[in-house]
Amino acid sequence: MGPAGAVGATGATGATGGVLGFADFFALMPPDNAATVGVGTDVSFPQDGPTSGTSIFRISASSFNLAAIGTYQILFQVSVTEAGQLILTLNGADLAYTVVGRATGTSQIVEMAIVQTSVINSILTVRNPAGNSTALTITPLAGGTRPVSAHLVITQLA
Repeated sequence: MGPAGAVGATGATGATGGVLGFADFFALMPPDNAATVGVGTDVSFPQDGPTSGTSIFRISASSFNLAAIGTYQILFQVSVTEAGQLILTLNGADLAYTVVGRATGTSQIVEMAIVQTSVINSILTVRNPAGNSTALTITPLAGGTRPVSAHLVITQLA
């Protein structure tokens, strides 16, 4: 083995790491989600929380646009009265790996998932999936006298 060679030139600087954008959408019960969320329909998150960047925005109270092709971390939490399930949908299709639910009691349904988009302007929703047996009551005033929040937090990772 011979001696080490000369050090080469420094390469180009890579892309800055970190979060590319985020958005928090929420509901307060009451008054939001006053009606039950029927089977096959989407949960509403009609209020806007903190945001950064321009690639994540709402289309309606229950539909959210992921403008850029990329990888997103999705977190939602919703307090419901009935046993049931919720699922993420992307462009109207169920993302089967994102089903979460509970069998008994009155508590939150919580989900954290990574979603990859392959087209621009993909539409994300949180849905009471088809095939469930009941509409879901988004629990108002759970545990006290103040309105309870439900959140959908979308973070663009790549």
